[in-house]
Amino acid sequence: MKPAPFEYFAPPSVEQAVALLAEHGYEAKVLAGGQSLVPMMNFRLVQPSVLVDLNSIPDLGFIQPGKDGGLRLGALTRHHQVEVDPIVAERMPLLHDAMPKIGYPQIRRRGTLGGSLAHADPSAELVTVSVALDGRFRLRSPRGERWVPAKDFFVGLFTTVLDPDELLVEVELPALPARSGCALMEVARRSHDFALVGAAAVVTLDERGACQQVRLVFLSAGDRPMQAPRAAEALRGQAPTPDALRAAAEIAASDEIDPSSDIHATADFRRHLAKVLALRALEQACRRAAGKD
Repeated sequence: MKPAPFEYFAPPSVEQAVALLAEHGYEAKVLAGGQSLVPMMNFRLVQPSVLVDLNSIPDLGFIQPGKDGGLRLGALTRHHQVEVDPIVAERMPLLHDAMPKIGYPQIRRRGTLGGSLAHADPSAELVTVSVALDGRFRLRSPRGERWVPAKDFFVGLFTTVLDPDELLVEVELPALPARSGCALMEVARRSHDFALVGAAAVVTLDERGACQQVRLVFLSAGDRPMQAPRAAEALRGQAPTPDALRAAAEIAASDEIDPSSDIHATADFRRHLAKVLALRALEQACRRAAGKD
């Protein structure tokens, strides 16, 4: 199929891009990598009357060291750039581990970090990882700019806090504390398919080896990245024993996700997967935090 007719703009600056978004409001869509938007337009699932192409704005594609070991990434940075960058591998191993799980190499050559986040697909690895890493996003509009924590950015299925005249321009990820470990586990029917369920864990151990800080976030388990604060609280101050990790995984899978049934899996099966993957992710994150993996 072919997309419905639309007017096309390729602004050379962020200022002009947000001006176009302010002018056309909900009638406009932003084109970055196009790996989700273009198929949806071809099937006429979305029919924007205006397309604002960001690919003429070179300032939006960058990977830079952040403060105190953190990381800054431009919204137009390609998945492949993130995948192969040594700074990402060194400073954000969870993000580095997530990249090969995103689609196929051809998709990662065109797909963008900001495009994936703004699309807000609850089955997307980057959406979940950004919350697990406690990231924050810089949004620009003709009214100025604001920073939004990743955990507050996603509000529903394919829905974010972005206003019609706002553009996601930068992602900032803070440095991981000492004695921290991360892991991302997921299950898909075929390699590179959308995951039936996934779990990302970030664990920081104190000097005694007990859990000082825990974040556990699920993908494909609700209408947004599903956080598990009760499971994290159950582990805080506890030694990461098999029983403690198993109990936390049980809390998360039973009480803190909202999976749905579809042609690929039932909600009950997704809960089972969530429990298994949460346990494995927590175990690996704890091993890495202890320097044993």
